[in-house]
Amino acid sequence: MLGLEVQDFSLLQLQGLLIVAVHVVVLGKLHIQPFQPAEFRMLVYFGGVKNGLGLLALRRVYLLSRSAHTSPQTLEYRPIKKVMVANRGEIAIRVFRACTELGIRTVAVYSEQDTGQMHRQKADEAYLIGKGLPPVTAYLHIPDIIKVAKENNVDAIHPGYGFLSERSDFAQACEEAGVRFIGPSPEVVRKMGDKVEARALAIQAGVPVVPGTDAPISSLQEAQEFAKTYGFPIIFKAAYGGGGRGMRVVREYEELEENYQRAYSEALAAFGNGALFVEKFIEKPRHIEVQILGDKYGNVIHLYERDCSIQRRHQKVVEIAPAAQLDPQLRDKLTSDSVNLAKQCSVELGQPGIYERQ
Repeated sequence: MLGLEVQDFSLLQLQGLLIVAVHVVVLGKLHIQPFQPAEFRMLVYFGGVKNGLGLLALRRVYLLSRSAHTSPQTLEYRPIKKVMVANRGEIAIRVFRACTELGIRTVAVYSEQDTGQMHRQKADEAYLIGKGLPPVTAYLHIPDIIKVAKENNVDAIHPGYGFLSERSDFAQACEEAGVRFIGPSPEVVRKMGDKVEARALAIQAGVPVVPGTDAPISSLQEAQEFAKTYGFPIIFKAAYGGGGRGMRVVREYEELEENYQRAYSEALAAFGNGALFVEKFIEKPRHIEVQILGDKYGNVIHLYERDCSIQRRHQKVVEIAPAAQLDPQLRDKLTSDSVNLAKQCSVELGQPGIYERQ
């Protein structure tokens, strides 16, 4: 059985952040061998939960051995003592703050241009990466990041958002280096980070999607053919990243070539891959996101929705939870679709996942 004392920390609204001090399965039935000592303190922070509960902090987790299966499983106990954040700015600072409260040592990385940035000052240790590279490229330089982690005995790496957070090769590199990636497994990152494959999984799960290409396009001609079939407006989207980068709306034929080139360049600069796919653009949609949490045993729950419709250049400015004036039946449909999609992907999330519906 699992005993939990829950407190409300509404002050620390950490979006999309989960820091796990020790790996504890809190979903589903599992026989867990007792640790020594049997009682220990930990905090598990669930970020991005803005449904009135604020930030959940789970204190004093008591693990008592209880057989739930005929063949019990043993969960390896590997405490995280040092965390690197492969990012910069406010997201890195948020993770550092959470780690400090957990008693976990923190490591920052920074580019030559970010020498004076605050995130470098907030960490216990800080190391230069991507020497001689432009600032964005430096934070995409996987070999340097892994090298710093191994040389300084980093236990786990948190990717933050953007940059390498949706790169399966980064998650794989962490795994191969013996450093924990605080996030989904490489395979799940690959499936859901590839927007084209994610669309295919959504269709398999019975989740409605807007018309779009079945694979990344390789030429302007493919975009022209799509526009002829579905009409304007259409939108170019980065196939291997998000956050509004690599997105361009096209409203007429004359704009196609210029926006194709711009979207490709933006995606390449931001994610290291310029691949694009095309969708029919929906005018004035509501951008609703559902937060989901799953474990490697196939258990998935949703943590309700938030409205992210207020945006600038396709990037969220304000998030409101719960979404106002959302029909209860539509809310149920959105959340159930999100859980079904996660299950379709055989989710093995180590941090909350977000599924966006527009």
